[in-house]
Parts: sequence; structure tokens; C-alpha cells
Amino acid sequence: MQKTPLNQLHRDLGARMVEFGGWDMPVQYAGVIEEHLAVRQAAGLFDVSHMGEVEVVGENALAFLQYLTTNNAARLVDGQVQYSALCYPDGGVVDDVTLYRSSEQHFMFCVNAANTDKDFAWMQQVLADSQIEGVTLRNVSDDYAQIALQGPKADEILAQLTDVPLEEISYYHFVEGEVAGVPMMISRTGYTGSGGFELYLPPATAPEIWQRLSEVGTPLGLVPVGLGARDTLRLEKGYALYGHELSAEISPLEAGLGWIVKLDKGDFVGREALQAQKSNGIPRRWVGVRMIDRGIPREGYPVYAGDQQVGLITSGTMSPSLKVGVGLALVETASAVLHAEVEIGVRNRRLKAELVRTPFVE
Repeated sequence: MQKTPLNQLHRDLGARMVEFGGWDMPVQYAGVIEEHLAVRQAAGLFDVSHMGEVEVVGENALAFLQYLTTNNAARLVDGQVQYSALCYPDGGVVDDVTLYRSSEQHFMFCVNAANTDKDFAWMQQVLADSQIEGVTLRNVSDDYAQIALQGPKADEILAQLTDVPLEEISYYHFVEGEVAGVPMMISRTGYTGSGGFELYLPPATAPEIWQRLSEVGTPLGLVPVGLGARDTLRLEKGYALYGHELSAEISPLEAGLGWIVKLDKGDFVGREALQAQKSNGIPRRWVGVRMIDRGIPREGYPVYAGDQQVGLITSGTMSPSLKVGVGLALVETASAVLHAEVEIGVRNRRLKAELVRTPFVE
């Protein structure tokens, strides 16, 4: 297994370690519920150094990105971030990504950890097939560690270690600056729905920055957070996770991400298939599930409308904030009716649930 620069620090903190996407990662420290609620109420510190980074540079970088991704990269300005997707020609998803624009000729992707090599190979293939010249791709994942500082007190904590005017960084924007004297990229992004920052920094400096953030943040309620609470936090907000709500078999339209599919921007990989899917009617839709009966809608559990199975749970948990079982499901469009009562197959029982809008927690 690969290890992040913070691996020993996690072990020193007594984290429970697990394999995740080929990486040795902390799943929890004090406990998932405690860590989850700390992020909602104060702040949490996450090691996300396993995520991958790919640079796209050159005079035709934007033209290539327009062809590679589903969203409209031409709308980005310097210092802005965009959520997007890479699709196969049949409309299935290679990965969901965030795209950072430093200049018209310099962009960077942040990609899912387990998909880094696959994504980079796909980008290289698309570049070769497109015959677009003047573009260089670089897998720069080894050049970055990544620490996420999330929660309502994130600004107050980070402000103690930087002179960067954090209030001037808008949501999904970033700046280059120093934190505790270390140059890094400070991005107002995250995967928790509680606000905060993602810091891209040199790997050798990661332990020092983690410890400095902990020192100033602990009095304000900051705690280290593992992958367990990261998952429950994103689920409460209805955020997709690749391999669950998105995959090579699930299109972004089915996953409720039509807002990142710009069919009017010109040709891109997967456009024809996605246009056909939209024109013919999307066969399945992604919906929220909230349990009525006591139980947890786990991944892979069937969803029933009457006697008919109409879908599957793609992710589920017991919401620490709501103290009720919630999940995300891929359901036949005809049955994906808000507030409809359905049943979830839990082992040998069927439990009542309701189809609802996400996010589950505002």
C-alpha cells in the first residue's frame, strides 16, 4: 500500500488504519459520529494526500479541456475551480474531477485517488486521438500533499497562520499564498458541505502544517477526521462518490449531474451518447432515500415500489446529524417520484422509506 506523508502522524494519533484505493489511510480516530459532528459544529482536519493531481499546460490547453470534459471550461477565470466529469464515448463516467485554472495555458485536475493512473492514461489517449497539438500532460501527484480543513470555524483557524485575506476567496476559488511560512495553494473547496479549505502543499511540509493547524485549532474544537466521517458528511449533503453514484455504467445525467454537462458548448467525448440519452429520456435517476422504519439503507440493497424492484441503493448510512437512515439510490425514472413511499430490502425484510430531495442536511 502507498502511504501519504502524514501516515506516521496518523498512527501516532491512534488512528484505525485501512486500505483505501491502494493507500493506507485513517478511517477514524475517536469515532465516526464524534468526528462528523465536530465538522458540522466546529472543524475537522483531513488527510486527502492520496488524491491525484494532473497538470494540463500549453497554448491549446483550453481547447483540449473543452473536448475532454463535460463542463464548459471556457467559463473559468484565473483562480477559479470547476466541478466536472470525464466521460467515455458511451456516456459512462471515467471519473468526476475538479479543475483549477491558474492561467489560460495552465490548468490542474484533482482526481480520485484510486483513479489517478486510469485518468492520466485516459487523458493521454484522448489527447492523442484528438490530434490537438501544443498541450502537455503531467501527472504531478507526487508533488503535492493535500490537507482539508473543513467546518464553520475553518476560517478562524486558518487566519491564525496566514496573512492571506481569506474572506476574499470565494467558494470554488483559490489563491497562492503562505500558511505558517509554507507556500501552497489555498482553495475554498471541500467534500463535506460545511465550508472550509483544501490546501495543496509540498509533501515534506505536510506534518508540520498539520501540527500547526492542530495547535491553533484544537482550542476551537478542531479534531482529526478519518475516511468514515468523510463519507457520512458527503452523504448527508448528497454528494456523489465515484464507484457508487457514478461509474462507467452510470452517466452523469442519471446521477443528477446534468448541471455539469454542457451539451451546447461544442463537441466533447461522450456528447453524442449523452445527447441521445437526454432526447430519449433518462432511464434511471438518482434520488435521496430517507428511512421511515428503523434501519440503514446499505449499498446494494434493492428498492421496491409495490412488488416490483425499481432500483438499488448506491450509498447509505445512519445520519449522525439526523439520527435516521439515509441513502442515495438509482431508481427507474417512472418510480423516481418525490415523497413516494418505497420499501428497502434489508436482508429478509422490507422496510418503509421515502424518496426525498438532497441534501438531507442544509
